[in-house]
Amino acid sequence: MRSSTLLTLLTAAAAVSASPLGRQEITTTTTTIISNTGSSSTTPAFPIHSSCNSTLSHQLTRAFDETVTLASVARDHLLEHGQSSPFVKKYFGPNSTTIAPLGVFSRVASAARGKMLFRCDDPDRNCATQEGWAGHWRGSNATQETVICDLSFAPGKRRWLDQVCGLGYTVKEGATNLFWATDLLHRTFHVPQVSEDAVHHYADGWDEVLGMAEGGDERSGFDSDALIYFAVDVYAYEVAEPGRGCGGYEMGN
Repeated sequence: MRSSTLLTLLTAAAAVSASPLGRQEITTTTTTIISNTGSSSTTPAFPIHSSCNSTLSHQLTRAFDETVTLASVARDHLLEHGQSSPFVKKYFGPNSTTIAPLGVFSRVASAARGKMLFRCDDPDRNCATQEGWAGHWRGSNATQETVICDLSFAPGKRRWLDQVCGLGYTVKEGATNLFWATDLLHRTFHVPQVSEDAVHHYADGWDEVLGMAEGGDERSGFDSDALIYFAVDVYAYEVAEPGRGCGGYEMGN
């Protein structure tokens, strides 16, 4: 009986160790970078600087996982529906190609992270001196680095994806940086390692995004705001409130 029990336990232990879930690890370094796990074993981690303490690092890890989720839902929608998607027509134009947004969302979801880095200190003193800044790309000071200011972590500043379509939120009226996932999506667009310097700010806000799309502007697929509106609108329609969404507009308008 004891032999049979021992054999059963050894077999169960072997099964757990062979499971992909049993082998997941949080990768860290002992010097400057704490890497989050990524959304799955095949998703590269977004590197987090050691200036982010344990509390901030845990929040950013969840935020990056949700960013990958948002980008993945957008990518999969494009792969399934292509140019026939009403969201594609709305945000990128009635005769647009999906190649540009598909490439962008694919790179956010799964491109190698290289030397990109997200940090919580303030090496350029912009968090301290620029009123209202919740973060910034370091630009020529360090092209692969992004600073997340303390303001981003303030209570009520950011929401999680499970709050999309809640608390009166609509895509049309909501800020593009209201959610951690949409805010970090925008920040990854600035990093050449992800965007290859192809995504820029051509339109500013809802009206200009729709104006560019309706006018057939080929830059729509590379516009930061258009990509964010598309991603969160698709997420709202497919995940948050399936088949309904919370666009704040009538479909077709």
